[in-house]
Amino acid sequence: MQNYKFIRTLTMLLSIVLFVNLQGQSSVSADSTKVYKVVLQDGSAFIGKVLQQDTVQVVMQTSMFPRIEIPWAKIKVLEEVDASGFKKGRYWFKNPHASRYLFGPSAFNLQEKEGYYQNTWIFLNSFNVGITNYFSIGGGIEFLSTFTSLTQGEFKPIYFLTPKFSIPVNDRFRVGAGVWYIHVPEAGAGGIGYGIATYGNTDDNITVGAGWLISEWGSERKPVITLSGMKRLSPKIGLISENWFIPVDGYTSLWSYGIRFFGEKIAIDLAFINNTEIVNYLFIGIPYVDFVVKF
Repeated sequence: MQNYKFIRTLTMLLSIVLFVNLQGQSSVSADSTKVYKVVLQDGSAFIGKVLQQDTVQVVMQTSMFPRIEIPWAKIKVLEEVDASGFKKGRYWFKNPHASRYLFGPSAFNLQEKEGYYQNTWIFLNSFNVGITNYFSIGGGIEFLSTFTSLTQGEFKPIYFLTPKFSIPVNDRFRVGAGVWYIHVPEAGAGGIGYGIATYGNTDDNITVGAGWLISEWGSERKPVITLSGMKRLSPKIGLISENWFIPVDGYTSLWSYGIRFFGEKIAIDLAFINNTEIVNYLFIGIPYVDFVVKF
């Protein structure tokens, strides 16, 4: 009799354990209208729809695989991404560097707590940080002057500051204003107060700007005019151009053309700067190289 009670009790316990285990592994269908990104422990990633998930695995559908089963043990991150980023079956991550062309800004701003580090021509180093969604501030130093002054026992770098404020007017049009301030040791300081207007989105846009030079050496009544644009051709490649019209001898122009390479957190620009005088000595123009790391 006691053996019978023991067997019955053991059978009930095993049934409960089995039921709980099956419940835990039961598959739950996910919202097929949402898009997710799965990053694996080895750094590889999949982007697509989550078809099902349970305590053991996630079942996804991507542009390459109609069904792929990924164990949770191999997943580092599972996060929802913006479905509007899909174009012709490919996922276009957000432009990591839409707030600036080469030197000049667009009217797109960094979001609050976003920031980036930029290195230009190796010796120019700068940071920019979004204070709010509409206001950012940046600054940087020039490495050669910094190194030279340090060898003389001083710290007198060429440095610059770049505050900017911008707001959206509608979905396709934004305006902004800001200042470029630069200080050159033993020479003085100056800056340009400017206004800009950008039409388009973060991938394809054009920006017109005008600014007035004010410095210790004097000021200029005529504005500096800029015309810039970018065109994203694929998730990782785009075209970029920044053109300046400077009030010297009437107006002197500088134009640039190049390629921008994108990563989710980086951007690399390979471009050339040219005008009617430079082209006589270097037909393709002066090489320009920078890279940006977003944080």
